[in-house]
Amino acid sequence: MLNVKRVVLRSRPGKNGHPVPENFRVEEIRKSPELKEGQVLVRTLYLSVDPYMRCRMNDDTGADYLLPWRLDECVDGGGVGIVEASKNQALSVGTIVTSFNWHWQTYDVMDGSLLQKVDPEMVDGHLSYALGVVGMPGLTAFLGVREKGHVTAGAHQTMVISGAAGACGSVAGQIARLDGCERVVGICGSDQKCQTLVTELGFTAGINYRNGDISSALREQCPRGIDIYFDNVGGPISDAVISQMNPGGHVILCGQISQYNKDVPYPPPLSEDTQEALLRNNITRERFIVLNYMEKFEEGLMQLSHWVKMGQIKVLETVVNGIENMGEAFCSMMTGGNVGKQVVKISD
Repeated sequence: MLNVKRVVLRSRPGKNGHPVPENFRVEEIRKSPELKEGQVLVRTLYLSVDPYMRCRMNDDTGADYLLPWRLDECVDGGGVGIVEASKNQALSVGTIVTSFNWHWQTYDVMDGSLLQKVDPEMVDGHLSYALGVVGMPGLTAFLGVREKGHVTAGAHQTMVISGAAGACGSVAGQIARLDGCERVVGICGSDQKCQTLVTELGFTAGINYRNGDISSALREQCPRGIDIYFDNVGGPISDAVISQMNPGGHVILCGQISQYNKDVPYPPPLSEDTQEALLRNNITRERFIVLNYMEKFEEGLMQLSHWVKMGQIKVLETVVNGIENMGEAFCSMMTGGNVGKQVVKISD
């Protein structure tokens, strides 16, 4: 029998509630390592925490493609691990694997058909990148820009990214630059993050939304107006950006993290002024769900991998150690405590 540590959902935040580490509980169980045909025993290396998980803490996620986490049951999300024992012909011992539905536990017995192999070469030797830049957040950035951004090289376009220092936004801004945007302006929550966007990631400018008047800062940094908005946060920040968008512009509606703790539908309703601005200026704002583009995942991952290995995309990560800190890492990420992708290292 194996001693396994796992994280279960102890309680829900409640209506309009903010998640706290105490919503989670770490417990130790004994688990049989016995395998049926097709199964593998995996040891968890890294686990992911992501904004969409806040919706899974509710009784109703508000999205038909997301199931809620169940009380007193093990939580799941993106994970990377190594096969320790196998009864699956396609997955030998030592293979690195990943899944979007990985239990938050140190070891697990999994159906091999539900796992994808990770080529260490693809992630430039950094296995955690499979949860970030060469994983779902990277694909979300890549396909969001390519499918909804309408970037045209040489067209002198300006893109603004909110949540720009996070896992998705930090990559989206770099892709916008690579694809030909003339100005790439990131909005985030600290002067240090703004500096990182400019000096490390090649953004044209960073705006700290905590410093007061976002509208004035946008006018200063986007003198030709805004053509494309990669929206990760929603709320008043997005209202300010949309009010300065040029006619025929495009909103990439990726996330609304500022609204996830509120009891509102997704996407959250817009103010009348913002709705009017969208209509008056013929601005497209369509919900973007990366899972609708699965046929483009392989091509996207290959491109992201190439950019990372060539140094054309810089990778930012915030790594916390230990499964005991999953709840704290999640809550920190939800309040902007991370720079780049937030991951938790479970084992070596």
